[in-house]
Amino acid sequence: MTHFSADELRLDADGEIARISGWMVETVGKTLRKRGVVVGLSGGIDSSVTAALAVRALGADKVFGLFMPEDESDPQSLELGRQLAEKLGISTAVENIGPILVAAGCYTRRDAFIREILPEYGEGWRCKVVLESALSGRGYNISWLVAVDPDGREYRQRMPLTVYLGMIAAANMKQRTRKQLEYYHADRLNFAVAGTPNRLEYDQGFFVKNGDGAADLKPIAHLYKTQVYQLAEALGVPEGIRQRPPTTDTWSLPQTQDEYYFSLPYREMDLSLYALDRGKSITDTAAVVGLSEAEVEAVWKSIEAKRRVAAYLGAPPLTMLEKTQGVR
Repeated sequence: MTHFSADELRLDADGEIARISGWMVETVGKTLRKRGVVVGLSGGIDSSVTAALAVRALGADKVFGLFMPEDESDPQSLELGRQLAEKLGISTAVENIGPILVAAGCYTRRDAFIREILPEYGEGWRCKVVLESALSGRGYNISWLVAVDPDGREYRQRMPLTVYLGMIAAANMKQRTRKQLEYYHADRLNFAVAGTPNRLEYDQGFFVKNGDGAADLKPIAHLYKTQVYQLAEALGVPEGIRQRPPTTDTWSLPQTQDEYYFSLPYREMDLSLYALDRGKSITDTAAVVGLSEAEVEAVWKSIEAKRRVAAYLGAPPLTMLEKTQGVR
């Protein structure tokens, strides 16, 4: 018999919505002294719940939704985002960031790195980056390029570190461009920018420094993703969004979050993180998550490794102020 269960992640959804709403009212109006919030809407569960919470707390007239598609975005993202905005009754704008990314060389820089290992890659091809699961047994992560040519043939190439870093650096331009536009609209409206990471993403560094990691408040960063889905149902987020698998919507090929970054699907990752943080035994965790004890140990090692990455990503700029206090 185990000493914990998945039910421990169940929330009093209405109570949590009220608690977050009260915090948002205090944070936006009194701490940040802003009139409302800007939320970048991706058609995903996290941004949808963040926007719905903001409307519940501040009112629809104090929430501005921003759609920021680019040349490789899934059209469904914009469609679902618009459904949410219509349901919430909030004002929105569409900012197509494709031309900005072209001008900055986002796509051409990325493709140049791809051609270092796949010289034939070119127009009409599509790609994604896949990280080998912590459950592979290797004890270390391997990055793979998955590419599909115009005829539908798939290619899979192991990526040297230089190629991986170059592709990620280019892809991160998408998130940083979006954040620039969020702050443009926030400045003109005298609003704050609401970030959308859940606890799993926040803890594990699944965000871009000075990109989607930048925000004035992060209302759901304390919630496991399974809990975000609970709030989504209570808030009336459209079913199409609640049923959509979590995606990165970063690459031109469809991709789930767990094949790009996490070791497991979010339900199992939530339970693994919860168990690790609360000192649950490997035996109990394995029984609840549905893994072997060796696999749980591998996932926990991956969590700790990603936390070291997250520490840098979430850190403020370093200064020497502390060393020079009292020195003039």
